[in-house]
Amino acid sequence: MATEIEYEKTYLLKSIPDGIAKAKSVIIRDVLVPDTAYHPHLRLRNRGDDYMITKKCPVSGADSSVMYEYTIELEKEEFNALTSCSTKDFVKTRYFMVLAGHPAEVDVYHGKLEGLAVVDFEFNSEAEKNAFETPDFVLADVTQDESIAGGFLAGKSIDDIMPLIEKYGYKKLGSNL
Repeated sequence: MATEIEYEKTYLLKSIPDGIAKAKSVIIRDVLVPDTAYHPHLRLRNRGDDYMITKKCPVSGADSSVMYEYTIELEKEEFNALTSCSTKDFVKTRYFMVLAGHPAEVDVYHGKLEGLAVVDFEFNSEAEKNAFETPDFVLADVTQDESIAGGFLAGKSIDDIMPLIEKYGYKKLGSNL
């Protein structure tokens, strides 16, 4: 089992970044369990040909910018069997880019969450995370906003979450990719 500490900031995007169509990308399907939980923290993920189960928990209190992440690799058959126990899922394309001089992961959601796009910046340390200056192409830092967390998004539609993110001035984005 792989365990790591993840330092991350998540932002709503104002628009889809230029050059995204040429960026390396992967389609990701996340299924959150149990589906009876308000905000499940156990994630089954299919990323390309990789399958895994991951649990994320804050290192301290409710700070979502510093998380323990425990991951176990799965076989495809295990993934398929485990995903049958939940209907809380979503699909997104993750684009790997360099934005504002920093490696970034841009997630463009599909299906029921079509219109949602966020960018994650991951850091090597707390100090690096704290020194990061918010780029002007993002709309709002939503790292601590539960309504953007995968466990909360799973099983919802863009219309379900719009009332929660309109406070940032968010407008649905097209994914013309």
